[in-house]
Formats: sequence, structure tokens, C-alpha cells
Amino acid sequence: MKKLFAILAIFGMMSVGLSSVLLAQDATPAEETEQVAVTPVETTQATVDETSGGFHQALKVKFIEGGAGFMSTIAICLILGLAFCLERIIYLSLADVDPDAFLNKVGDTLERGDVEAAKDIARNTRGPVASIVYQGLLRLDQGPDAVERSIVSYGGVQSGLLERNLSWITLFIAVAPSLGFLGTVVGMVMAFDDIQRAGDMSPTIVAGGMKVALITTVGGLIVAIILQIIYNYILSKMEGILNKMEDASITFLDQVIKYNVKYKNL
Repeated sequence: MKKLFAILAIFGMMSVGLSSVLLAQDATPAEETEQVAVTPVETTQATVDETSGGFHQALKVKFIEGGAGFMSTIAICLILGLAFCLERIIYLSLADVDPDAFLNKVGDTLERGDVEAAKDIARNTRGPVASIVYQGLLRLDQGPDAVERSIVSYGGVQSGLLERNLSWITLFIAVAPSLGFLGTVVGMVMAFDDIQRAGDMSPTIVAGGMKVALITTVGGLIVAIILQIIYNYILSKMEGILNKMEDASITFLDQVIKYNVKYKNL
């Protein structure tokens, strides 16, 4: 189910992004044709209308000015990064279960000596804490030392599951600004080519080329900042779950020791 949510999120974001790109590309030839045919007064009016088009219109214009090649790759980094972030947030939200109520139920059943009921409670409860407790209950007859080793070993497995796909998020955080810098370098090279062809160091030529070149850097940095903020939120949520796992493990070991003292005389 979590993978289904992530896939739906990817397709939804990509469809929105592609539709915006297609609309932008369709609008570009019409705008260029109008700029050739209109008078200076009409050109001024078109500029005012474009400026008042809102954030979406301004974003579309900057996307076109930055170049479809580099800006599309940066947009793909944003879409895929957000998809992985969404998948991790859903997974961690489902894994973040209140361990106190769960451990109280397990402790009550162990107090009565009903190990099978404790296993059923752990089996029917989601989250890494319940999984660790269930593995410990499976080795309850082997003594507290075996339970402790099982908790430590399976706790490492659950920690790895919590950290899964985080490397992909860090990859997109690093790749997005790198693509922006690459687009800037390519744009500056193209600007110098324009200067060489014109044979003149005109401020208009230099400013236009530099503007287009720097847009890709701005886009890459914005994507990296967005993903970095979400990534830090995921890390804080994951650290909270790991702390709950450690506290729950200590509490469960205390319950196991009480059970063995009461029923096993160990």
C-alpha cells in the first residue's frame, strides 16, 4: 500500500509538471508571433498583462527562459525527491505507534502467564516496536539473555527499514544544485558565443545571457532547499521512533525478567 501511494504521487506530480511544460511550450510561439506584429503600445500592454498573470505565469516564463533541458531535469529531481519523501513520511507515520499502551497490554498478559496472547497482541500491532517485541516473545523460553540478543539483532533490522530510501533523497538534494550550476556554465558559454558572433561587448548581450544562465542555478537551489527541509523533518521523525524503540526494549526486558522470576524461577 505504501508503494502504491508513492507511485500515485509520482504520476500525479509528473502529469501536473508535464502539462505545465506543454502549455508553456504551446504559448511560446504565439507570444513570439504577437511580439513581431504588435506596436510598441501593444507590447507594453502585453508586458503588463504578463506581469499580472500571477505566480504560475511568472514561474512558467522563468522555466522557459532557463532552458527546457536543464530545467526539466531539475523538475524531475524535485518530483522524484518529493515522491521518496512522501513514501518515507507515510511509512514513518504508520510505524509511529504509541508504545506505552502496547507494552501495558503485553505486560498484563505476561503477568498472567499467557504468552500466546502476548504474541497475538504483538502480531496484530503494526510498527517496529511490536515487531521487536514479537521476536523477543518467540525466544521467551530461552531466557532473558536470548531475548535481549534477539531484540538487539532485530532492532538493527528495523532501523535499516526506517532508513530505507533516505539515500535517494540525499542524492536528489545534491544533484539538483549541481544540474543548476552545470546549466549556468553552459549558459555562460553560450553567452560568450553570442558576444563572439556579434563582435561587440554589448551590455544587453551579456546581461541576457547571464540572466538565462543563472535561472538554472536558482531553480536547482530552490529544489535542494525544499528537499532538505523535508529530509530534516523525516530525520527528526525517524530519531523519535528510534528513541521509542530503545525505551520500549528496556521496558520489555524488564517484563521478561519479571515473567521468568515468577514462572521460571530464573
